[in-house]
Amino acid sequence: MRPTKENTTSHDGQIRFLVYVLENAILSLHEGQEKIVWLIDFTGWTMAHATPIKTARECTSILQNYYPKRLATAFLFNPPKVFETFYKAVKYFLDPRSIEKLNFVYLKDEEGVKVLYKCTDPEVLPVEFGGRKNVVFWADDAKPVNHVARGTLVADITPQSSLIVAKAS
Repeated sequence: MRPTKENTTSHDGQIRFLVYVLENAILSLHEGQEKIVWLIDFTGWTMAHATPIKTARECTSILQNYYPKRLATAFLFNPPKVFETFYKAVKYFLDPRSIEKLNFVYLKDEEGVKVLYKCTDPEVLPVEFGGRKNVVFWADDAKPVNHVARGTLVADITPQSSLIVAKAS
């Protein structure tokens, strides 16, 4: 995730997006895998990117109450130093199990990067996170994920009409 790329300021939109991302991540897990590792890139983050307190509170509530065992660990990558100060003040309101899973990682801090390497092989970790993999993201390469909508499995990406016609024949 990259908070600097957030393109909505709507509280409801941000909550819906969080749940959408979580549900699609869960559906993308390999069989037998139940936990998710989050790598949140704060590079370039400023106060202009700050999430409103109401939204942050609801996101925290959703994560702790509805997805408590899904998070394996979360890496906050290159967060502003003010985050650690803020975190020290609010961590008393967080579930202790959630607190154990948070890691502040700075590219210039070798010890922090080593913690990241324990969870993610540097060979598959993108270069911008201290890894060795050159990655370019193209939306067209994202695999469609099936999800349940109103009790019916539907494709995340609508099939082209020519494919529908071919299947109907």
